[in-house]
Amino acid sequence: MRRRSLLAASAALPLSARAQAPEPVDVLLVLAVDVSRSIDEDEARLQREGYRNAVSDPRVVEVIRRGMIGAIGLAYVEWAGFEYQRLVLPWTRIANQADADAWSSALAEAPRASLSWTSISGAIDFSRRTLAEAPFEGTRRVIDVSADGVNNSGRPAELARDEAVAQGIIINGLPIINDRPTFGRMPQVPLDQYFHQSVIGGAGAFMIVAEDFDAFGTAVRRKLIREIA
Repeated sequence: MRRRSLLAASAALPLSARAQAPEPVDVLLVLAVDVSRSIDEDEARLQREGYRNAVSDPRVVEVIRRGMIGAIGLAYVEWAGFEYQRLVLPWTRIANQADADAWSSALAEAPRASLSWTSISGAIDFSRRTLAEAPFEGTRRVIDVSADGVNNSGRPAELARDEAVAQGIIINGLPIINDRPTFGRMPQVPLDQYFHQSVIGGAGAFMIVAEDFDAFGTAVRRKLIREIA
């Protein structure tokens, strides 16, 4: 009912106003993906493949199509230390299988980089700016942070999270449990506990743990379905 009302209201606008109005989507979602040096080439490939396969999965597309609007806005960010964040794939409106497949293909062709340190705060701050520049109008704004380590660069992650949440943004988490030390040091707290305490926030925020990089793709798909639905 609400979707029909939105469409009717849009049709009633003058053509000039309709041309300037942003397209509606059910959710604006930034995928913020860790590419710090603690993630090797194979792990980086598994992360990318996980996101490619999840977004183009027919089950995920069906959930998108069942939304009130029937579309989502998606941006893909890679990040490392506080000095490095990159918008790998700009905002894309995904409303059907063809859109999802095209997005997946574009991610496969995008170059990869790996840099030192892990700035979750930098990733959140950059993702917040990315949301502010979205060309679509979303009923929800979500940042999806995946990482295999704690914040060790830039300001505390809690400060960035709290500022984003104060703006109505939801931050969900996908911690990747890895038994390797990060730069020779093991984290002082388990990574899933750290994400719960210091990263996720906002109404209905949640995290899904990937037990290792091989399990990442399944975790991403489950997470996307829950975020969109």
